[in-house]
Amino acid sequence: MAFSTLVVAAGSGARAGDGDPKQWRRLGGKPVLRWSVETLLEAGSAPVVVVVAPGAEGRAAEALAGLDGWRAVPGGATRAESVRAGLAALDAAPNDIVLIHDAARPLLPRDVIDRLLAAVEAGADGALPALPVADTIKRGADGVSTATVDRAHLWRAQTPQAFRAGRLAAAWANWPADQTPTDDAAVVELDGGRVALVPGDARLMKLTYPEDFQMAEAFLQRQTRVGSGFDVHRWGPGASVWLCGVKVPHDQTLIGHSDADAGLHALTDAILGALGDGDIGDHFPPSDPQWKGAASDRFLIHAADLVKARGGEIVHVDVTLICEQPKVKPHRLAMRERLAELLALPLDAVSVKATTTETLGFTGRGEGLAAQAVATIELPR
Repeated sequence: MAFSTLVVAAGSGARAGDGDPKQWRRLGGKPVLRWSVETLLEAGSAPVVVVVAPGAEGRAAEALAGLDGWRAVPGGATRAESVRAGLAALDAAPNDIVLIHDAARPLLPRDVIDRLLAAVEAGADGALPALPVADTIKRGADGVSTATVDRAHLWRAQTPQAFRAGRLAAAWANWPADQTPTDDAAVVELDGGRVALVPGDARLMKLTYPEDFQMAEAFLQRQTRVGSGFDVHRWGPGASVWLCGVKVPHDQTLIGHSDADAGLHALTDAILGALGDGDIGDHFPPSDPQWKGAASDRFLIHAADLVKARGGEIVHVDVTLICEQPKVKPHRLAMRERLAELLALPLDAVSVKATTTETLGFTGRGEGLAAQAVATIELPR
């Protein structure tokens, strides 16, 4: 069913904290605005007009990079002014269906869109998703309850809200200039229109306060991934060796292009493997002179930042060092603490172990040291 959409994203979002308007903040690794725009485009909206604060068109382009079928227009000082500006930019025919959505409601299920379109197609002047009020409602003042309100016919209105473009335009033309509507359905209702209620969705919550972001993150479906890594370096002349980010005194050192920290290299590869994003050599080629002698914690931090950029979280890491010498146990706690610091993990989510090969193989003969690692991450689906 053909439709177009206006997404209002011009507010300051001051109550959400963080100092940055909430539509530009990240949720699950993506800007809040991008979540609903992606869903609307996938559902067939043509076009999606995004109303932003004057001068914020560049931020919209950055947040929606790679998406086709949208354009940004400057809004006004109030939501009502922004809606009017967006409707003018849509230039829809009178019988076209228009959805109006708030960017602050990012987790938009596709079936909500389908229900709205069906309600308008069936003859309603408008339609909105709504949830019944489940809590007891109190009226009060100055911190004192004065009355209990009957909730039998009360609903929590959400967006997007759907209308025939001509019916909505006529209602806006009749709206009193000295009043401010709280949503677009109110404009059509005051003009005598019939607005249908369709089932909403709890995930379609509005991000208003800082704690709402935590709740929205909890709504996101996540997948657990596990990656493994393995690294080997040979021994050479030296007086210390870097292992899992800790400098360990020893009568040899490991030879490599960087600082040859096999533990960090294996763990970096494990994280990249969980992401499906190549290996350490792809990101830090040994042929590149800038990595000669580099501290390997830079590689690990890079991999952790890639997880964060995709809205993911490192849950647990486990490193095993395979060598006859040096003895790892006296330094194991320091290694765990260093890894926990680099990855911002609690200590009990970091494991470092050591084993020998009972004098067998190249590690048993003291020719080199090996490390293997496993990383568990969670990513949004």
